[in-house]
Amino acid sequence: MSRQGLYNVLEDLTGAGLIRRIEPAGSPTRYELRVGDNHHHLVCRQCGPIEDVDCATGVAPCLEPVGRTGCAVEEAEITWWGLCVRCRREAPQ
Repeated sequence: MSRQGLYNVLEDLTGAGLIRRIEPAGSPTRYELRVGDNHHHLVCRQCGPIEDVDCATGVAPCLEPVGRTGCAVEEAEITWWGLCVRCRREAPQ
């Protein structure tokens, strides 16, 4: 399979709602199987793993934008950035 063919399949799976595309700033696009639950992500700035974080209220979207313009919000995408426990432990004090 060509690289373009793979990207076409990923785009089709995303469009069908079978996978979810996430694009953390400064990181390559990633795809995940956890879809339809409006969860968020926590990224370690040092070692890079992305951890799923459940929605705080359990109802999508779990945030309401200030000054709504009449748009029907369907999803809120939150990414928290920081240092994981291991990186914090290894960081110089």
